[in-house]
Amino acid sequence: MARINLLPWREQLREERKKQFLSILVLIVIVAGLLVFLADRNLNGKIDHQNARNDFLRKEIQLLDGRIKEIEQLQARRTQLLDRMKIIQDLQGNRPIIVRVFDELVRTMPDGVYFTSVNMKGSVVNIKGGAESNSRVSNLMRQMDASDWLTAPNLTAVKAVTQGALDQANVFEMSVRQTEPGAEAAEGEQQQ
Repeated sequence: MARINLLPWREQLREERKKQFLSILVLIVIVAGLLVFLADRNLNGKIDHQNARNDFLRKEIQLLDGRIKEIEQLQARRTQLLDRMKIIQDLQGNRPIIVRVFDELVRTMPDGVYFTSVNMKGSVVNIKGGAESNSRVSNLMRQMDASDWLTAPNLTAVKAVTQGALDQANVFEMSVRQTEPGAEAAEGEQQQ
């Protein structure tokens, strides 16, 4: 007679294999979850580290921007101070020249001529005044042209004004250039 084993060994084997498969599957899921968790923690750590570095750089950039603004302000103040010093030096250097120009204006003014206003812009002196006659204005222009400190007199207007029955005066406007006696010689030497 044939021996028949009625014990459900195949089902037990199937159940054991199923348990092994499920335990391996659970183990794989746990390991995969652990790996995903570790990778996430690693990436988040790197992101946090990079954000901290970026924040540090932003703070340093803000400090440097503040220093740059300070430097720009200091450079602007330095430029202003240098400009002021240059103006003061120019004024100090031109002080005797202005005195010489006024002295020369007085020396070249003939009798019967008077000035009502004298303005100086750059090296051009604008003069308004009056004279007893046109010949006195011509004499003034000749004396200015012969002067070492004044050159190129240019008469812009002459008007005859009658103030009474006998009094007559000529009102004139003229311009003249201010020069320095040594400047023309220095320019001539530079050109040669």
